[in-house]
Amino acid sequence: MNLDKRLESVAVLGAGGKMGSGISLLLAREMTLQQLKNSDTSYQLTLMDISSEALDGLKAYLAKQASRYVEKKGDKLAEQLPGIPTEALEETYVNTMQAILNPITDLKDLPECHMVFEAILEKVDLKIRVYKELKERCPEHTYFFSNTSSIPLHTLDDVAGLSGRIIGFHFYNPPAVQKLVELIIPTHVDAELPDLSNEIGKRLGKIIIPSNDLAGFIGNGHFMRDGLHGISEVENLTADLGFAEAVYAINKVSQSYLLRPMGIFQLIDYVGLDIFQSILTIMNPAFADEKLHSSLIDKLVEAGVKGGQFSDGSQKDGFFKYESGKPVAVYNPDSGNYVAMEQDWRAKADAFLGELPEGMESWKSLSRDPERAAKLEAHFNTLLGINTRGSELAKAYLLRSKAIGEKLVSDGVANNADDVNGVLMNGFFHIYGPVNNYA
Repeated sequence: MNLDKRLESVAVLGAGGKMGSGISLLLAREMTLQQLKNSDTSYQLTLMDISSEALDGLKAYLAKQASRYVEKKGDKLAEQLPGIPTEALEETYVNTMQAILNPITDLKDLPECHMVFEAILEKVDLKIRVYKELKERCPEHTYFFSNTSSIPLHTLDDVAGLSGRIIGFHFYNPPAVQKLVELIIPTHVDAELPDLSNEIGKRLGKIIIPSNDLAGFIGNGHFMRDGLHGISEVENLTADLGFAEAVYAINKVSQSYLLRPMGIFQLIDYVGLDIFQSILTIMNPAFADEKLHSSLIDKLVEAGVKGGQFSDGSQKDGFFKYESGKPVAVYNPDSGNYVAMEQDWRAKADAFLGELPEGMESWKSLSRDPERAAKLEAHFNTLLGINTRGSELAKAYLLRSKAIGEKLVSDGVANNADDVNGVLMNGFFHIYGPVNNYA
């Protein structure tokens, strides 16, 4: 069965969630286009979520996004759909998208689907239970695409008995904006599924980078270890600086010195400390030569410090307390409250790190600079040539990040260093890959 035929009946599980809603939007756009091109064929996008309120919100969201899409891409759509008058295009497109939607709150109501995209909670037992039920309810030709970011696909396949009909299709957040999809290919997979997955990625406008089926894959395989390094550095500096100052200092090193879009503790806050903890728990048993665990993360999560985002996309408090999206205080696990980032102690931490190179550019400016490669090399040559604690910490971070990337290749998670660099640059918006010669 080719992709055009499979697109006639598709389902998204967890459709009302943050990831599921974005995946639903991408599929709805493509399926709506196919429906308008092929009026004699019936298309159905089943949106499954346990919350009927979330599904109502999703339908409204999809309608709004459909209108915006026509406003932005109207000329392109008009070329693809010459039979529809320009003045009727928006209304036709929105109404057609709404008509193909089939919201349900129970798997018992799942129709016969050719493809199922799963974006439910990252819990092994939950996913296994759902896939066991899907096996019973779906025909033998159904393919399953899991948005798991860390759980090995062979675990789900073996326990649920899917006979190689599942693949990892890991969208990055938010799916409608992020270009990267990490394609996790199990050893035992139906022969047609990887090529079909690449074709879907192309239809949805994604950059596909393959990963092998080891826990955490490339993206979280690097991020978890990178985060643990930052936490270790904080623990090493706390005696000299104090905990809050150490968090501030390492966050600054990982952002300003390493030219990343955000510091490591802001990134952990964005993902969620509880999610970070959960992924470590999934990964730890798979790598006997490492200890992928953090007592500090456990302590913060137990205290209710979890980060993540509110429904409107604003940042919840984690390592940092946020106001208008900016860190204004650091959580102190000993006192159980946030310590305001006042000028005096920030100045103390800045003095400890030392001066940044004069004229150093930011990640934001370099990300758009056509001379980025040369400027990156000059930046690290200058930074690592000065004798400050900040430079020493930056060099250690660079070397650790590179070692993590190389280990992903040697462990067989990534096929090569280019794939590691591609995931970090496309999925995490780094402007250079971790496997480099800067240090």
